[in-house]
Amino acid sequence: MPPLSATPAVPAASAVSVVPVVSVITTPDPPTRSPGADFRLLLPAVSAWVVTAALLPLEPGYEVPVLAAAAAAVLAAVRLLSRRGALRRRGAAVTLAAVLLTAAAAAIATPLHTADLHRGPLAELAHAAERTEPRSPTAPAPAVEAELTVVGDPKVHTARGGVTGGQTLLTVDAVADRVVLLPEGRTTRTHTPVTVMVRGAESEPWQRLLPSERLAVEAEVQPAGEGHDTESAALLLVHGPPRQLAPPSLPQRIAGRLREGLRTATDGLPPDARGLLPGLVVGDTSRLPDDLEDAFRATDLVHLVAVSGANLAIVLGALLGAPGQAGTPERRGLAAVLGLRLRTGALLGTGLTLAFVTVCRPEPSVLRAAGTGLIGMLALATGRPRQAVPALAGAVLVLVLLDPFLAHSFGFLLSVLATAGLLILGPHWAEALRARRWPHHLAGALAATAAAQALCAPVTVVLSGHISLVGIPCNLLAELAVAPATLLGFGVLVLQPLFPAAACLLAEPAGVPAGWLALVARRGAELPGGQLAWPGGWFGTVTVAVVVLSACWAAPLLLPRPVEPGRPAPARRRWVRALLTGALLTALLAVLLRPPQLARIATGWPPPGWRLAMCDVGQGDMLALATGEPDSAVVIDTGPDPNAADRCLRDLGITAVPLLVLTHFHADHVEGLPGVLRGRRVGAVEGTTLDDPPGEAARVARWAAEAAVPLLRAGRGERRSVGAELAWEVVWPAPGASVEAPGANNASVALLVSLTGGLRMALLGDLEPSAQSALSGRLGRVDVLKVAHHGSAHQDWDLTGALRPRLALISCGEGNPYGHPSPKTVDRLRGLGAAVLRTDRVGDIAVTGDSPATLGVSVHPQPGHAAHRPRARDTSRSAAPARPGEAPASPRGPPA
Repeated sequence: MPPLSATPAVPAASAVSVVPVVSVITTPDPPTRSPGADFRLLLPAVSAWVVTAALLPLEPGYEVPVLAAAAAAVLAAVRLLSRRGALRRRGAAVTLAAVLLTAAAAAIATPLHTADLHRGPLAELAHAAERTEPRSPTAPAPAVEAELTVVGDPKVHTARGGVTGGQTLLTVDAVADRVVLLPEGRTTRTHTPVTVMVRGAESEPWQRLLPSERLAVEAEVQPAGEGHDTESAALLLVHGPPRQLAPPSLPQRIAGRLREGLRTATDGLPPDARGLLPGLVVGDTSRLPDDLEDAFRATDLVHLVAVSGANLAIVLGALLGAPGQAGTPERRGLAAVLGLRLRTGALLGTGLTLAFVTVCRPEPSVLRAAGTGLIGMLALATGRPRQAVPALAGAVLVLVLLDPFLAHSFGFLLSVLATAGLLILGPHWAEALRARRWPHHLAGALAATAAAQALCAPVTVVLSGHISLVGIPCNLLAELAVAPATLLGFGVLVLQPLFPAAACLLAEPAGVPAGWLALVARRGAELPGGQLAWPGGWFGTVTVAVVVLSACWAAPLLLPRPVEPGRPAPARRRWVRALLTGALLTALLAVLLRPPQLARIATGWPPPGWRLAMCDVGQGDMLALATGEPDSAVVIDTGPDPNAADRCLRDLGITAVPLLVLTHFHADHVEGLPGVLRGRRVGAVEGTTLDDPPGEAARVARWAAEAAVPLLRAGRGERRSVGAELAWEVVWPAPGASVEAPGANNASVALLVSLTGGLRMALLGDLEPSAQSALSGRLGRVDVLKVAHHGSAHQDWDLTGALRPRLALISCGEGNPYGHPSPKTVDRLRGLGAAVLRTDRVGDIAVTGDSPATLGVSVHPQPGHAAHRPRARDTSRSAAPARPGEAPASPRGPPA
């Protein structure tokens, strides 16, 4: 790492950032293929799902034609079934009739379930607010008094952008039972689903709420979710603590006590295990570290972050044994050990399933597993053969009719696809591997994991914008620990209320497999090429499906076919197969490890002689200044996404960072810090003098302390250099700047960078006009300008005119909700003679040359800009970013 020299001229002021994919099989043996698998319920289930998904987003007024179509479908189905012998033949006519009947049922059930979203005073006020122009901050919002019934757990979020970055937000789902309009006092009885939001310190008393609790609140009415939240009629912005009208029900109180006890029992575990074990057992991810969650996403292990249907399968397996043997004399499990009859075991399984849903909450994958399990319990109790595929299809059909919103849930879709892969493709693939002399258990595990991944990949690419190349091996390694962690975790859950000391003792061994899961996720995410960027949307889905089909077709070519005894395989075929396998493995290793020299040859990035790189990290800032050493750079800001920050530095080949400058503590500038620290030598982190917002400043201090990196403060007049080619001066903030130009943006560290050849660059952070004007006449002409505040309309044009840059660089996210960059700003920069480049259009940008005469620029397009949106830190992981000064959208939309 090149030496870093510093000459402080003026003393600085005192110092004070799915949805689960069930892609791992958690039982020792995969499901056994049934020779007569029954697929008759698949088409009816799919028809109900498709009709429900199509009707959910429609506005009121569609009910009459839809009900007429449903009546016609019922008549057509009756006509088909009334044909002579139709029921005996069970042919296409019966299947078509079943499809028509289920479609008609969905067409009737969906309007009934969604009617409350569009009627009542709350829906009217929300629609009126959505149609009107944005109100001024001083204008009063529509206010109501409401009596609510809580229907979900409170979810804590942290705003990650704009002026509200770092602010704590809490949302909770509820149903409004009674509404009083203020100030006129008109009272209405309703049954309206709403999302309640509380900001800042007022959210603390709301965190203890439990489902079924009844409250009275006074709230402002706002639109729900900017079109993404289809399950709420309105967003209620509440001030102050809740007023309890009735306590939660007894089952919910017991469930809340169990969940709290699990958190208490795991307090002594290491941070990763302490955050992961409650999530794995009961879906409580409130203590999960952000960087660990990112690692689970990168390795397609995100289904382990929160409770899923696999956990219920493990618990039922412990009670009743493997699904294929539960009704046979060879059955195992606790019920067989105790000598319980089949009906008694089925009754216990039903009770356990209902208790599981209550304690772990009715998440989409849990509902899918519970529905499938309850159908299995019914078959077991009645002595009928248990068939997994009809049980899955029947569960999907019933759940979509009872809760139509599941038709738009990515978590439900992924859970169903993964289970279908396990049941339909998994057994065939396992048999094929065993026929090629693979070990029995390894063949079953690999086939199950690959089958689930194959069906889920076309959907996950829409959500994540990438394909994980390490997903299958990481899932195989994780399989070793999922069942022990789940069973031991449930043991802790049950023991804690009765024997707290024993529960704490049992938590120690439960933390071992949880720690293994965290280790697998972190090491898999650290592989440079573990994630392959991929386009989103329908194009991405179709192309991934084509790739999966091609891989399924090509796989037999790479695996030796079974050879009859006494007949050796042709030598030529063995050599061809060996060469092809070796070439593919070499290519895969090159993609995964991505050596910088090879990446530069393949992509031409970074260009030779680059001096400054502006990284495409979405709606945020991140720059790198080359130091003259091939693997070293000074980094300025880190953007909002650790993975995007890590990707940019890996593409540049940077392994050493002598200094990391954080211009200010807004989330879109600092949340990527863990990605910069990942596997790199960082000499020091230097930040501004104002710890605003304090939450983000505290997170930066914690990350730096955990990495043993000193945290410094910058002040005007400070001069630094790295090597012989790079030097810079801190030109802002000045002592007392918070009085002259208040606000976190105006505390940004601004740099004037000089290269040995005479090239000058001004990097202005997020400075607003009041701070920019204080720099007028102090900087002189520059060649390159990093435009302040993502190119917003708020610029001091006297300063910009004095700088008169030849090249203006703007870092912003594609489709960001702030309107950055402002068209006026872009036009005026061009009017000054500057060439304007923006990351949302061209991707990464590299400035080359060290003198005005050799100044050049290269770009490196990045696919899937939408994948870098700022994250909301909550259990649903899907809140949309807020406009400056506004509350974010409801967190229940499709995840990004």
